[in-house]
Amino acid sequence: MNYNTNALKQEYLTQSVMTASPAELVVMLFDACIKNVKLAVLSLEGTPNPDKANTYFIKAQMIIDELVGSLDPAIELSGQLLPIYDFLLRSLRDMNIKKDASGSDDLLEILQSLRDTWQQIARPQGAPQGMEVEA
Repeated sequence: MNYNTNALKQEYLTQSVMTASPAELVVMLFDACIKNVKLAVLSLEGTPNPDKANTYFIKAQMIIDELVGSLDPAIELSGQLLPIYDFLLRSLRDMNIKKDASGSDDLLEILQSLRDTWQQIARPQGAPQGMEVEA
């Protein structure tokens, strides 16, 4: 049997998303956003490739836009997250426009902190501290 590796990866991703809890989905979004920011930064280092960096920055912005769209104004936490997400969006747009990733370390630190917080929320109740939710 000859399996297409990309098709298998896509099927795994589809199944992971379809079976994930809402908190696990947020963790997946943050993972993807962090990955895209890192790829954008790499695209600007060495021999810069601004078009590639633009693609990755836009993907990261779209993820943050999705997180903003998922906020429920009736929940107090949403009001606290919105300014953070707005800051992240502004920072991503500025880095993309200027093709300057000098603020990426701070941005990645915020993204990682938010991701880790959602990871804590997604952890099954009573699970040991070191247990990670697989996504």
